[in-house]
Amino acid sequence: MNTPYHPGEIRMQERAGLRETANAMARTIYPVIAHQFIAFIESQPMVICGSEDSNGLVWASSIRGTPGFMSVVDEQAMRIKALPNEEDPLMADAGGSRELGLIIIDFATRRRLRINGRADIDEEGITMRPRQVYSNCPRYIQSREYAMAGDDGNAARTIRHGTALNAANQQLIGQADTFFLATFHPQEGADCSHRGGFPGFVQILDEKTIVWPDYNGNSMFNSLGNITEYPKAGLLFMDFENGSTLQLSGSATVLWEDERLTRFPGAERILEFTIQKIIETENATRLHWKFVEYSADNPWWD
Repeated sequence: MNTPYHPGEIRMQERAGLRETANAMARTIYPVIAHQFIAFIESQPMVICGSEDSNGLVWASSIRGTPGFMSVVDEQAMRIKALPNEEDPLMADAGGSRELGLIIIDFATRRRLRINGRADIDEEGITMRPRQVYSNCPRYIQSREYAMAGDDGNAARTIRHGTALNAANQQLIGQADTFFLATFHPQEGADCSHRGGFPGFVQILDEKTIVWPDYNGNSMFNSLGNITEYPKAGLLFMDFENGSTLQLSGSATVLWEDERLTRFPGAERILEFTIQKIIETENATRLHWKFVEYSADNPWWD
């Protein structure tokens, strides 16, 4: 039987008892950019990219622009007419070709689209040639509206590199209701997904370790399937109101049976992440987001 899933994803599906559901969901994965996705792609101001750098570290990066900066060339290619900040790990391989996993989210409507494939990066942007294109459900996405800050909000960008969370990093993570997870598979390429919950759903164990719950989702287990075969991963936290970002690169472990599960109502598994490198960027972007409301699907804390 032909399947879009690799062995790691299949093992996760089988362990969760969701193999049949995952097979049904496979029909939603397109090998090209279907017509119904074009208007959505071209109307969004941000895309999150998952990739592996030349040192074998996995990162999640953000690229922003005025709607229209992403365009669909044809069903086999899209163009991103922008690049991340020049200090971003994705820029280290500018001028080359690499695997990318994209996720595009409209926070206002809670619609999201994932695009995985091969990308050519040049000095003006990225040409993406997808192998997998598919939508995900709106669960756990907090509603937000975006706006570009004016010149008075265009403060100088400052960057800190580190290997451990400082107090400000821990505060941002502790207050986060959203983050992005990049994973990688040596044969299948990169993937990028969204994680959401009420503030506090990501817990800090120490300056090098965090954990978060894995809730019921689309049953594909793309991220967890990658992690079980290749544990390197990247996380991106955003200060939506002020435009700063926190990128973490390290390794993740999927824990199915752990006493800490009781800390997370509604969780079916937890993931533990060990930090290897940190990039903290203050005033990373003029794209700011106003919070509207939490997802009704977020599990309630006791």
